[in-house]
Amino acid sequence: MTAKKLFLYWILLLCQVVCAQNDSIVSLKEVVVSDFQMQQFSNSLSVQKLKDSIIAQNQSSLTSLLQYNSVLYFKQYGLGMVSAPSFRGTTAQQTAVIWNGININSQLNGQTDFNTITTRDFENVTVRAGGGSAIYGTSAIGGSIHLNNELVFTKQFNNALSLNYGSFNTIDLNSKTVLSTEKYALNISVSRNSSDNDYEYLGTNGKKNENGQFYNTSLNVSAGYRLNKYHLVKFYSQFFDSQRHFSGTIASSSKSKYQDFNTRNLVDWIYLKNKLRSSLKFAFLTEQYRYFENYQVAGFESSRAETFIGKYDVSYKINPKWETNLLLDYSETKGVGSNIGTNVRGTVSASAFMKYYFMKQLGIESSLRQESTAAFQSPLLYALGINAPLTTHYRIKLNHSRNFRIPTFNDLYWTVGGNQNLKSEQSIQTELGQELSFKGCRIVATIYHNSIRDLIQWKPNNDAWTPENIGKVKSYGAEFLLEATKEFGTHRVNVTSTYAYTVSTNEDLNTQLTYVPFHKYNANLVYSRRRISLNYQYLFNGAVYTLNDNHTRLEGYKVSNVGVSCSFGKNQLSSFGLQSLNCWNERYQSVPGRPLPGRNFQANLILKF
Repeated sequence: MTAKKLFLYWILLLCQVVCAQNDSIVSLKEVVVSDFQMQQFSNSLSVQKLKDSIIAQNQSSLTSLLQYNSVLYFKQYGLGMVSAPSFRGTTAQQTAVIWNGININSQLNGQTDFNTITTRDFENVTVRAGGGSAIYGTSAIGGSIHLNNELVFTKQFNNALSLNYGSFNTIDLNSKTVLSTEKYALNISVSRNSSDNDYEYLGTNGKKNENGQFYNTSLNVSAGYRLNKYHLVKFYSQFFDSQRHFSGTIASSSKSKYQDFNTRNLVDWIYLKNKLRSSLKFAFLTEQYRYFENYQVAGFESSRAETFIGKYDVSYKINPKWETNLLLDYSETKGVGSNIGTNVRGTVSASAFMKYYFMKQLGIESSLRQESTAAFQSPLLYALGINAPLTTHYRIKLNHSRNFRIPTFNDLYWTVGGNQNLKSEQSIQTELGQELSFKGCRIVATIYHNSIRDLIQWKPNNDAWTPENIGKVKSYGAEFLLEATKEFGTHRVNVTSTYAYTVSTNEDLNTQLTYVPFHKYNANLVYSRRRISLNYQYLFNGAVYTLNDNHTRLEGYKVSNVGVSCSFGKNQLSSFGLQSLNCWNERYQSVPGRPLPGRNFQANLILKF
């Protein structure tokens, strides 16, 4: 009750600030994205934006997009199965997924399964490396992935239909409609993915992946309406329904099945006038799963979480050099499940941001955040960054931050093994980046150091597993990003590439964390001339350790994809293409005993009208 009163008090106080401004008008046409802090207070960090053209060239899962286009490493239990990321040597729970400015990591297990996100539902996907807890709260330690739906207030009516069919009876469908004027905007996207997923295990004399079939369906709606020249209301909604049969290993079969249903709804009321911008957001998120150990038997385990979020965000540009921003946030989550009982958690937080330019483009940005939760004492979170252009083409970036992750419902309340004495994970991170850009080319190099204490890890304890704070983890490394485009006559060549060197050490054992490769590299080459486009993707994942003592490791692998497409129709917007995935038929796996597919094929048709 105290937290709710505090939140309402700040809302009333800030409303007085809003009403006090009566200056000239600023057009609302520029307001198309909800994640304001991402745009304004990430200039001192490494940020990679994957636009819709890149999304269209890749498979529809978020796992596939990011493993071939970013520094993230993924541990997959098979094609379409559970996919857990590692960002800068951290755990899956330490990578935040941000949907239109809202943290959507599961309140039950603390992470997002990247194989349950369909990228074709979004206009762009942004990778923000480094600590972000001062903005996004819990779990943004290694970095954050931002899923953005953009609204553009110009007169247009566009439709796009994407049809994909491939090996293992894999079907990938997406329909997207954009309808807008200067007064309103509406985007609707529907996706359906399914597969028999019965690929053959290479080198096993015909043994196939059994019980691996899956399907998922998603509906996304984004809408905006300009009430008048000062006020804009936006609405975002997403429904996701999925069923996956979890395949076994080479040595053992499985009859397990997993169903999940997630909903996300967000209303954003924006006021914009001269130097002042305010945003009032209300969000309601639900997540629910059912797990069947044997789908032929009626019994199952299930859990459900409902989260309400209220945010008030106000920024004021004092002068061309100095901008301030205050964010107040209240969230309440109710978790109910067969293994966690019924529990409620309420959190209130206040954040302050400041950006100041000493001279043209030489800026400093800072963030402070304090959270209050009944069960935990949260640290004062902060971030301080500098973005300094030394020449027209060369700049350096420096950022230092404190971040944290709060234990999840499963960590605390799991019937057999939950530990209510857990402490929050805390992190201190520093990074230095250099960026070189000139016509058609951008090169980014970043080094970082991250010190984490009280890392939560599930460990065997007698006949059960239980989470414990295991001590300290030190992560450090280097990342490189290359983006280059060259045109000569009717020819166009585009190259993107990333490389990550990562050391992530459990200081108590002096060992590398499991499923964190020292080396990861990918490259994408696209050549196009008139209607024809050729593309080649290359992925190298280095060896990883699979046990905490580092006595067992899984060898690295190299995977390549090749494709060709031909555009046609009015303005050549539609296209037809063919792809060969894992074209060199590499035998590989990212979890022992769970091979991933050999060479397979896909045909795709994109119609735009």
